[in-house]
Amino acid sequence: MPPWIASFAFAAPAATFAVALLSLAEPGLRPRRVLAASKGATWAALLVAVAATVAVSLGGSVSGPLIGVGEIGFSIRLDALSTTMFLLVSFVGLVVVQFSRNYLDGDPRQGAFVGGLCLTLAAVTLLVLAGNLVHLVLAWIATSLALHRLLVFYGERPGALVAARKKFVTARLGDACLIGAALLLAMAFGTTDIARILEQSRALADGAVPAGIPAATLLLALAALLKSAQFPAHGWLPEVIETPTPVSALLHAGIINAGGFLVIRLADVMLLSMPSLYLLAVVGGFTALLGGMVMLTQTSIKVSLAWSTIAQMGFMLLQCGFGAFSLAVVHIVTHSLYKAHAFLSSGSVVELARARRSGPVEASLRGRDVLASLLLALALYASMGWLFGIEAQSAAIPALGAILIVGLSLLIARSMAGGTNAAVLGRGLAAAAGATVAYFVLQTAAIRLLSPTLPPVPEPGPVGLAIMALAVLTFSAVAILQIVAPALAAEPAWRAARVHLANGLYANALFDRLVGALKRPAAARS
Repeated sequence: MPPWIASFAFAAPAATFAVALLSLAEPGLRPRRVLAASKGATWAALLVAVAATVAVSLGGSVSGPLIGVGEIGFSIRLDALSTTMFLLVSFVGLVVVQFSRNYLDGDPRQGAFVGGLCLTLAAVTLLVLAGNLVHLVLAWIATSLALHRLLVFYGERPGALVAARKKFVTARLGDACLIGAALLLAMAFGTTDIARILEQSRALADGAVPAGIPAATLLLALAALLKSAQFPAHGWLPEVIETPTPVSALLHAGIINAGGFLVIRLADVMLLSMPSLYLLAVVGGFTALLGGMVMLTQTSIKVSLAWSTIAQMGFMLLQCGFGAFSLAVVHIVTHSLYKAHAFLSSGSVVELARARRSGPVEASLRGRDVLASLLLALALYASMGWLFGIEAQSAAIPALGAILIVGLSLLIARSMAGGTNAAVLGRGLAAAAGATVAYFVLQTAAIRLLSPTLPPVPEPGPVGLAIMALAVLTFSAVAILQIVAPALAAEPAWRAARVHLANGLYANALFDRLVGALKRPAAARS
């Protein structure tokens, strides 16, 4: 495939950026031209994404020519990873923009909001298509600044301003880390072209690592952790509920998961310094556990969904830390589609939650039921793993599979609560079996699809094995705690723990003080 063909992908961000410019002329109520243009632009972006995917499938990966001077400018990289993310961003963006046509109908600044959505989409699209480091850094920063406009859309809401202020501080720290990493990588490899950097990194896998690479990978890891709302800089995400619901959905179109994308995009570089990957695994794993526990204590549907996102981003970075980059891509895609839908349908979820809360309280389980659910989940995973040849893969894959087992055991255990109803148990087992099969099918498909672009999962060393063992043990303990939680509801210690968990162990309160978020924003003062 000729390199110049890749440059046609610029049409997608150009179309949505044009809508943002048009919204400057029609920022108000029911802007007909803006609404019509946003529909056409988002559909055009999706069609370009489909065309790019077909082109890569038929002609292989390609990097477009640099539009700039020397090593500074913009260029498109089309491969299995970028086109997958391109499709995801375009599809979710189309759905969110169309949803917003009705959601904000009657708002006096509807045009400005749709323009803000399209501007953010343009920046994210440029990010996932970046073919060189300068392009990557500029799109990374532009995505954050465009999102900031949406976070403060309702400037009269103090909570929205607080969330935006904390996000702004966190984002600028992440920007500084990425800029530093880009400079170190450019000096180490003598180029800003991402394809050439990855090629040289593969050649260095068994050789001497240039000076500056360990520091660069550490900065990349920090940038990813900050971008994806990981502990202790996670507090802004649950507070984003003060913004319009479409913003929460749009976050999952390559924005909140941009940290994972950055690590995956530069996976070959990250493998040159395993301590940076271990940092991702430890912080991501802890955040996943914290987010999963806090989520269960929340009474607000949207806040609970936000904490779920924090946990899922932590697990995605845990996968990256283990070197399972293809699985992390699957996680990004599936979680983004699910969570965008969950936020857009959060109104109906509230009604469903009310109906469930008015029903019977979930019964507690006996110890033998917990053990039985774990054994059944293990049998499901082992049988499917044998069929898909898991024994021939890196130790990281069974470790992540063990975490899946404890999740499946939770699903099976809930079907055992309150008795041994065969129909309920059968549905629970069927759901667990379906999830297991889907996991292995998606895992196998992703590895085959992305193998030309991403490195294989590495064999872990002693430190890596220790981190994997710790992750499996802690996730198992938390899963068992969730299973037996109904029986602990009346225990004073558990009730006290719920209070602390509901407040996120107070890390967000400390962050509030550090950035001055507890001061009343100027717009909120009378």
